[in-house]
Amino acid sequence: MQRLDSETRRELAHLLYSSMPLVGTISAGAVVIGAVMAWVARDPGYAAITMALLVIGVFRVVKLLMFAARFDQLDDADIIRWERLYGLGAAAFGLAVGGLSARAFQIGDGPGIWMCFGLSMSFCVGIVSRVSPWIVMSSSAVLLIPTVIACVLQPEPVFRMGAAMLVLFWITLRGTSYRLTAAFTERIEAQQALRRQAHQDFLTGLPNRAAFIAALRGLDGPAAIIAIDLDGFKSINDAFGHQAGDELLCQVGARLRQCLGDSGLAARFGGDEFMLLLPVAAAQPGRDAAGALARRVVSSLADPFVLAGTRVQIGASAGILLAEHRTAETEALIDQADRALYAAKRAGGHQWRWADEEPADTDWTRADDTPALAPAV
Repeated sequence: MQRLDSETRRELAHLLYSSMPLVGTISAGAVVIGAVMAWVARDPGYAAITMALLVIGVFRVVKLLMFAARFDQLDDADIIRWERLYGLGAAAFGLAVGGLSARAFQIGDGPGIWMCFGLSMSFCVGIVSRVSPWIVMSSSAVLLIPTVIACVLQPEPVFRMGAAMLVLFWITLRGTSYRLTAAFTERIEAQQALRRQAHQDFLTGLPNRAAFIAALRGLDGPAAIIAIDLDGFKSINDAFGHQAGDELLCQVGARLRQCLGDSGLAARFGGDEFMLLLPVAAAQPGRDAAGALARRVVSSLADPFVLAGTRVQIGASAGILLAEHRTAETEALIDQADRALYAAKRAGGHQWRWADEEPADTDWTRADDTPALAPAV
């Protein structure tokens, strides 16, 4: 099987531990069957194995409950440990059921053999729907091996034929397990792709408008919202074509990520408009951080880009809003940053404006003393 990414493995582990009804039912059934066999045959071996089934069953149920309670806090390493723990519990349970079957053969308990056979088949059918092939194969193997050995040791040829059929059954189980796991994995990956498409810009790979709004709503403290619009982008499309324009947008997205680092979020809202979200401190420190980010972005986007071996230059305008108290609706906050952006563009571009500045205010700052850049080759 292909190597799983952490998100897919996490989803598969969640499916693995969503088997409470199955584990509870098969555990209770095994204990009841073992108790009946021990009572009818008055056999201490049956009794000892039944006690082991009870302990293992309780252990597995408790671990299922613990996993459900802790799932949201588990990291990738924890997920792998819990997957192994599930496999250990399943293998221990399978070994105990196999031991019960082998004991029935040993004392010649015909009805017990049939009851154990039914219990074994129920366990195998249930475990094959679990989406970790190594767990399916190991637990079913330790379950069937004692029965196969017991069949081979019987003098009648029909039992040896039965042992061969059990081996073929295990091989079939292996193929079924891998196919089911592949199907589950494909479904999970398709769901993940749909979720990404719903919150990710298909061209640049940046979060889209919906993801930006969700992130803004999820912030509790002050935040800077910076609206970015490219200056001279249309001339790039006209001169080099839309494919080159798309490549330029991807490079712009990469530069925005670099300017932000790990401290904020860059999103593409559509066309050549982008939005930045930066958690900041309140009052002047937050304003300073927002202004510094706007300065880095405008300066970075003024540097030349390379499209098909040709150096081109554009510029960028920005509007900055420092949202400290979050009294306005999310869309209203974005609209305020947009208005500041278009004020910067009307003033000539390649600069930024604050949303709390008066429209007539001329106290704005350019990234440098050069005029707004136009595309150049």
